Amino acid sequence: MRKLLLATAAIMGASGGLAYAQTLPANPSQGQLIAPYGAGPAKDNNNNAWGVANTPSGSAAAGQLSTIFAPNTVAVPTPGTVVIRLNGRVEVEVAGTFSNLNTGVNLATKAQPLGSPNGYKLNPVGVSSYLRLYPGFDGLSANGIRYGASAEIRENFYAGTTGTVNGGSTGAFASPQGNASAQTLYVRQAFTYLATDQAGIIRLGQGSGVLSLFDNCIFTSQCWDGGLGALNGAGLGDVGPSGTQPPFVWLNTAGAEVANNKIVYLSPQFFGFDFGVQYAPSAGNAFANASGSVPFQSAPCNQAGPNCINVSSGNDATRWFNQVGGGLRYQQTFGAVDVKLYGFGETAQKENLTTGPYSTAAAQRAIARATYNGVAGSTGQGSAMALRYQNLGFYKAGGAITFANFTAALDYIGGAVNGQLNLVPEGGSNMNALLPGLTYANGPLIAGVQFGEIWSQGDARLAGVSQRHEYELALGGAYKLAPGVQLVGEYQYAYRHQNGYNFAAGTIGNTVDAQSQQVLFSTVLTW
Repeated sequence: MRKLLLATAAIMGASGGLAYAQTLPANPSQGQLIAPYGAGPAKDNNNNAWGVANTPSGSAAAGQLSTIFAPNTVAVPTPGTVVIRLNGRVEVEVAGTFSNLNTGVNLATKAQPLGSPNGYKLNPVGVSSYLRLYPGFDGLSANGIRYGASAEIRENFYAGTTGTVNGGSTGAFASPQGNASAQTLYVRQAFTYLATDQAGIIRLGQGSGVLSLFDNCIFTSQCWDGGLGALNGAGLGDVGPSGTQPPFVWLNTAGAEVANNKIVYLSPQFFGFDFGVQYAPSAGNAFANASGSVPFQSAPCNQAGPNCINVSSGNDATRWFNQVGGGLRYQQTFGAVDVKLYGFGETAQKENLTTGPYSTAAAQRAIARATYNGVAGSTGQGSAMALRYQNLGFYKAGGAITFANFTAALDYIGGAVNGQLNLVPEGGSNMNALLPGLTYANGPLIAGVQFGEIWSQGDARLAGVSQRHEYELALGGAYKLAPGVQLVGEYQYAYRHQNGYNFAAGTIGNTVDAQSQQVLFSTVLTW
């Protein structure tokens, strides 16, 4: 009997192995597909009227940089058909981050002298992973109307301590299982579009504005590191202490420019020129006016109040609304040289403070410094929302020239904007920021360098006293190991300074600069 059972088990095991070894065609209805690698992430599908990417140009003169993510191989529907996509991206980074904020210090109290170590220190080595999904579809009607919808889904991260998604107040250790179960997905983009080859394209919903659609990372030199973003939130911005990384003030493809709901129109090209305009009533999504209590909203918007996204008068003078922008772009090739230029301007109104009196920067400095030195209060922040602010108003320009596999680019932003799309306080300094970059692409290798220098107001309470100065450097490259697989190496350096501001404490007080550097290695896989 025992021998019979063993023989039966052996036969069943062998037949199971034979069944799995059969080479049958993939079944698309089961979510399986066997095909050559096509494009990869297409979060801004159909940037224009005619269904193919027009930034970069894709011309031979534009060089390989124009096809880093193969923009012109994204499938375009034929009349009467739709193309359904589920693109994705997974990146894993190993980084060593070294900064003066890796060791924590105390604020001034009776028990602890100012600047003394608080007992906390960071392990400089970190391993991070990131998931993004890009579902969407594109259609073309028989009478020539293009239409579609697209979304971008990203990942939230747990702070590593017990409590809410962003971490508890105690800093108690959370197990790896807590880290896994607390990570959630969120929507960064969700938009629809209608277009014709003759009239242009109109995009509605949460998604990229004119700046991001004009750029596609060429003017701001963000393509050379496999799409990590270089100075735009990658590297130091991803895994370093948050006080070490300057904000990406140039905005192109940054969350502050992308993630609010807006109406965007892009024209067809005429002799190398096209233009775009946009309008956004608020900095968010109008559904927030009626939604119930959620972790990111303390109470429903039953009537006009502080939790309504469309507030135009109330208690937060830092809020802007009615965002309007427009720009002009030029793209042309001249023999072996590819040239791209653009100009853009944007403005928005400021919320009127009606629930309390306005304050002065001097009064706010006195409150914050007293708190900082343990005299009064507990937060050290003061109420900077009570200051008077200017309307948002900035201008941008950029250019890129490609020749012999090299692309030299320069992007500039200036005007009444502070940091990443924040208002400038009255009496504060306007923004002036330059971002030059150089990229080289040849075969599977792409390398680049970019340097950013930012002059801005910084902390609003220091208006009329000091101005923030930041500069940063990123250099490295990526190697395309196989279709959809890129290996990345990158170095970053950043320095932040403002007289009277403490970057370790995140508030005004004594001057403490932030200085950091990082070496990063990453694998980036896209489909």
